[in-house]
This record gives sequence, C-alpha cells and structure tokens, in this order.
Amino acid sequence: MDPDRPPIPYIYLPPVPGIELTSDDIEHGERLPESHHADSMGMSGENVSPHLTWSGAPSETQSFAITCFDPDAPTGSGFWHWVLFDLPGDISELPRGAGSGDKAGLPAGAIHARNDAGGLEYIGAAPPEGHGDHRYVFAVHAVKIPKLGVDSSASPAYVGFNLTFNTVARGVLIAHYGR
Repeated sequence: MDPDRPPIPYIYLPPVPGIELTSDDIEHGERLPESHHADSMGMSGENVSPHLTWSGAPSETQSFAITCFDPDAPTGSGFWHWVLFDLPGDISELPRGAGSGDKAGLPAGAIHARNDAGGLEYIGAAPPEGHGDHRYVFAVHAVKIPKLGVDSSASPAYVGFNLTFNTVARGVLIAHYGR
C-alpha cells in the first residue's frame, strides 16, 4: 500500500486532512486478531469490534463516524463490516466491543447503520477460504455537523454519501486477514 495514497474506498473521494487513529487491539498493516473475526460462517472469532482511539481532529468537528470496510470481498462492491455515526464531537475513544448490537460502551445518540450482512452492529472478518488476504479498513471520520440526518435503516452507501460531504478529516487503520 502506498502511504501517500488514500486507501480504498477513500481514494476517489475529495481529499481531507488526516487524523491519528490507533488501537490497543490491532496494529496498522498487521494480521487482524481472531477476537475480531466473525463468530459464524465457519469462523471461531468473537465478533468483537476493536478498541479505537483518535486525536488531531479539526476544531470544526461536531461529531464522528466509524466504519470498517473490506475492499477485497468478492462482491464487486466490497463489504461494510461496521457503520457507526452521530458520535459526539467531544469523544476520542471507543472501547473494545462498542460495536455490539446492544450498544454497550457507546455514547447516547450513536447510531449503527446496517452492515452488509444486514445487522446493526460490527460483524467480524470472514473472508472466503482460499480467497487470499483481505484488508479491513477501519476509519474514523471527523464530521462538521452534529447529526448526519439519516437513521439506522440507511445503507452503508447512503451513510457514505452523507459522510463525503461532511467529513473534515479522516484517520485510517488497516489490518488484514485471510484463511
């Protein structure tokens, strides 16, 4: 991956400044730990979203969104594992497991949109056997408005459309996994 080029799916979107995104659970460029794999589809993971922390958001940030995208899924359109938005602009961290469907660890008002499996939560990695390594692009989006104006029934693409026009900075952390 070219460090000076934005990762898919952001490569064709308007450029925005970067912010620092780190995790106690995953390392940029390293293998995604098993706890963040799916607990179904022949996988033995725990389906747990990773801890995330960020810094360096611009002063005009009013909210945040978190996404996880697999551009290598054999779909022609990738696979959205996690779409979370309307996080308050004064937070800078999500605990491990905050992406669960019960919203434990999330601030009030945070909204999960459907992932590409149809759930309102983080769904762990589950690439097809023999398909090679897949990249899992975790991103935090600093958003210039307090609410995106969509609800949990929105598709990842529609949330992304709204994010494109309201993101003022973005941080990305990419892990990989194959089986």
